[in-house]
Parts: sequence; C-alpha cells; structure tokens
Amino acid sequence: MSTPDIYFVHLGIKFNEVGKSINVFGVEIAFYGMIIAFGMLLAIGYVLLEAKRTNQKLDYYYDLAIAAIIFGIIGARIYYVVFEWDLYKNDLLSIFNLRNGGLGIYGGIILGAIAAFVYCKIMNISFLKVTDTALPAVLIGQMIGRWGNFFNREAFGEYTNGLFAMRLKVEEVSGVISKTIEEHTINVSGVNYIQVHPTFLYESFACLVLFIIIMILKRHKRFHGEITCYYMIGYGIIRFMIESLRTDQLTFTIFKQRIAISQVVSVTIVLIAFIMYLVFMKKNATEKDVEDREESKIRIFKEK
Repeated sequence: MSTPDIYFVHLGIKFNEVGKSINVFGVEIAFYGMIIAFGMLLAIGYVLLEAKRTNQKLDYYYDLAIAAIIFGIIGARIYYVVFEWDLYKNDLLSIFNLRNGGLGIYGGIILGAIAAFVYCKIMNISFLKVTDTALPAVLIGQMIGRWGNFFNREAFGEYTNGLFAMRLKVEEVSGVISKTIEEHTINVSGVNYIQVHPTFLYESFACLVLFIIIMILKRHKRFHGEITCYYMIGYGIIRFMIESLRTDQLTFTIFKQRIAISQVVSVTIVLIAFIMYLVFMKKNATEKDVEDREESKIRIFKEK
C-alpha cells in the first residue's frame, strides 16, 4: 500500500505523489515559482481594479507593479541570504538559484516599498495613497504564495499532535528539522515521517482574514495611510506569532541569545504603524476642524 507524501492526520486529508516541480519540454519548473507568479498576477489584477475604481491613473500602477516585483524579489533574496550566509559563502552562484526557495518576505516588502517611494517622488504622486491601494494586494500575494512552501515541504513549525498536524516524508523535506521534531519521527509502513505545524497554512489563512477585515474597514477610510497602517499592524502581529512556531527562523545573536530577526522586524513595524496612525489621525482631525470652521464662516456670511 502506498503512503501519502503529505498527510493532515487528524483531518484525514491525504496528498499522494506531490511533486516539487513539473517538466515542460525537458525543463523543470518549480511549483514554488509558479505559485508565487500566480499570486503576483492576482495581486496586480486587484491593484488595477482598485486604481480604476478610485479614478487613479493606471499607467502609474503598471510601472509600479514592474518595479515592485523586480525589487521585491531582489530584496526578499538579499534578506534571506544575509541571514543564512553560511549556506552561500562557499558557493556564491547558488545565491541566484531561487528554484528551491529562500526568500525572506520582509526583505521583499521593504525594498519593494523603497522602490515605490522613489517612483512616487519622481512622479509627484501620493505614496500613502499608492500604498493604501497596493497593500491589500500584497496580502493576496502572500496568502497564495505561502502554498509554494507546501510543495517545497518547508516553512513548517515544531512537532505537534494538534488538529492541523501535518506529516511529511523525511526524505522529501526541504525545511529545517529540529531536534524535537526528530525525536517524534513516525514510521509508517517503512517510511519515516515528521509531524509538524503547517505554519504556511496558518499564515495563508491569517492573511485571508486580515484581507477581509481591511476590505471592511476600507469602506470607512478617512485619510491616506490608514489602510497602510492596518496592514502593517495586522501583518506584523500575524508574522510575530507565526514566527514563534517555525523551525527555520532567520536569526542573529546578541548577548549570546538567538533572536528571530522577523520577530524584531514585526515588533518594529507594528510600533511604527501605531505612531503613524496616531500622527495621521491628529493631522486629519486638525484639517477637519479647519474645514468645519471655514464652512461655518461661509454659512454665517451667507445668512447675513
């Protein structure tokens, strides 16, 4: 009897013969890259529809999409390579091989945002208006792109026997197997499995929930930057929590303590977003107060 490649044991969901790539005319194309590309296309589609709905110039967003994708991928790779330098220092050419994964999403967001900021300055358009339009689309890309980790058998968490416990064949795993996971290795019909948290699934679902929340809040948007703040706070919290479960954390050492860089970035982003929100709220309230006074003067003048 064949054993499943991936098995959500308590949900009774089995996936047999889950490959990591597909052969097209002799060329191996990784599902990881295909899924990320699909997520990007959907994200671009959302941005263009939103830009059209809000009467923004679509040409700006075509240019921004190209710049954000190029610099986003470069940033994501740099972020990952910097904190996993030991894997690449003896084979520098492997830095350019993305087929087996190795992208740090925060690096992509940060460098993509910098590219967008520069473009907005050059074109003299509102950066915050652009980010309010684009960041919900980033969530679409994130929720879909995470499924590339499913095919790669990576970005999973520690051992669990909870409801969503996922079993993976040890011989096919790309992610990091911790000592705890190894101690709980399970042998089924002569095949060794690890049983872990599917953190890619948790993050994908959490991004979907955040996207829905933002879509609801967007209807009552009061100022440029508001949606941007919601994204930064929401995703920062999501990533901080997910990162605490993962075995493949990118880390650095300070005072002999290993610290997850993505958790530090998450906390920083959340704090910055809270400050931005308070500043924007105060500015919006001041501008509204000025407008109300001007309207009051006009009304009094007309009554006279």
